[in-house]
Amino acid sequence: MRMLRHLMQLFLLAAGLRRFGAIRALALIELVPSWGPKLLRATTFYIPRKRGLPEKDGERLALALAAMGPAYIKLGQTLATRPDLVGRPLAEGLTTLQDQLPPFPFTRARATIEAELGGKLEDHFSEFGQEPVAAASIAQVHKAVTTDGRTVAVKVLRPDIERRFARDIALFDWLAGLAERHTQEGRRLRMTQIVAKVRETVRHEMDLRLEGAAAAELADNMGAEAGYRLPKIDWDRTGERVLTLEWVTGIRLADRDALVGAGYDLEALGERVVQVFLKQALRDGFFHADLHQGNLIVEPDGTICAIDFGIMGRLSKHERRFLAEILYGFIKRDYIKVAQVHFDAGYVPKGQSLEELAQALRSIADPIMDLPVEEISAGKLLAQLFATTQRFSMQTQPQLLLLQRTMVMAEGMALHLNPKGNMWQISEPVIEAWIRDNLSIEARLADAVHMLPRLLERLPYRLDEWLSDTGASAPAAEPFTAPPAKTGGGFAVFTLGLIAGAALIKILFL
Repeated sequence: MRMLRHLMQLFLLAAGLRRFGAIRALALIELVPSWGPKLLRATTFYIPRKRGLPEKDGERLALALAAMGPAYIKLGQTLATRPDLVGRPLAEGLTTLQDQLPPFPFTRARATIEAELGGKLEDHFSEFGQEPVAAASIAQVHKAVTTDGRTVAVKVLRPDIERRFARDIALFDWLAGLAERHTQEGRRLRMTQIVAKVRETVRHEMDLRLEGAAAAELADNMGAEAGYRLPKIDWDRTGERVLTLEWVTGIRLADRDALVGAGYDLEALGERVVQVFLKQALRDGFFHADLHQGNLIVEPDGTICAIDFGIMGRLSKHERRFLAEILYGFIKRDYIKVAQVHFDAGYVPKGQSLEELAQALRSIADPIMDLPVEEISAGKLLAQLFATTQRFSMQTQPQLLLLQRTMVMAEGMALHLNPKGNMWQISEPVIEAWIRDNLSIEARLADAVHMLPRLLERLPYRLDEWLSDTGASAPAAEPFTAPPAKTGGGFAVFTLGLIAGAALIKILFL
């Protein structure tokens, strides 16, 4: 019964693409296998198209994905940030998925607000726009004025959104299980763990209290960053399904023409987006992981204000260290160093050749290091990426997929603003600063000095544990935490994905 239900879902997805005339759009994406659109046409040839469809392929694909459900809307939002992968016309058509989806009725929004905050809507807001200013896959946003006179944005979850996501995730989980049971590649890529990570991320995104907390934490981390800020959260008007925050006025990064007309330096904006993301990931280990153009607004003074914090990512200190060393190695073209870091971290299985991995890394990186993104063939690079990861038996590490996705979205943002941009040149100052501040001899000595008093404080309890052979309990003390164990494999996939600038496709199409 479960298989029949999932097969029916797959057929309905294919039928939806046919009904909205979106199969041709898939054929335009270089990384979609040529047999895919042919198979879709053959199995849905008898299904009529809707009338009055837009002429542009991107807009038709956006309509099809919107009809499929919130998980597929997320897919389209990600593709909209990658004009180098899908082409600029297709990417521009998909931008409608960022905040221009059909809204749900105001009566449902009112009911949700009153259930979450208590009392009547008028007890909390003196003015409330019934028509949403933006409607996305998870929620929609209304402009309002609080009873104390502040203009705010009120984000309200879509009704029944949890059930719809659960349905889509169940299908992905079933497909992942089939792939792992029947293919070696599916097992290597840890497909079911990838789906589990997606499920966890979505669960967090549907609790708007967590989104508010994430925004507050990120604001604390980035408080000293010039030209970048976050809106303030109104905790008195926030609950699990409602989030109220400061209203932000400006031009969205998605509107490139408006930014040009207003006289902004697009190259500088693109560089700031990438460098801010790297600072969040490397310095703080906590980053904004939903970097599509609709979630960044340029205020009149040129400050970039980020919104929508439902998807956030975290990196441990060890993951940040290896990330920085690997990226810095690529920037300096020290491929032996990059390969050695992979082996030291346990990301490559034992028995593989250090020199051969370094040679494989060079074969991918050297030809593109000095090229602007628009001159890189994503299809050829992705083919090399997959061949290399398979050759060295590298396994996917699901907890790093969010970082992969966000890195290529940041790159896509820079490409949207400045097609001639070079990610390595933009990234180098941030990575060099992190290396200097954290991995230099002086920095490591300072860390050791900082840790010494705490280690000495714990030493008597540790000695008591080692010397005791009676089983008696030692005095209560904070447990010693060993460095996290090295985990295998997938981080190498991530670093190669950074070179290719296309690793997101692995998430999207597998």
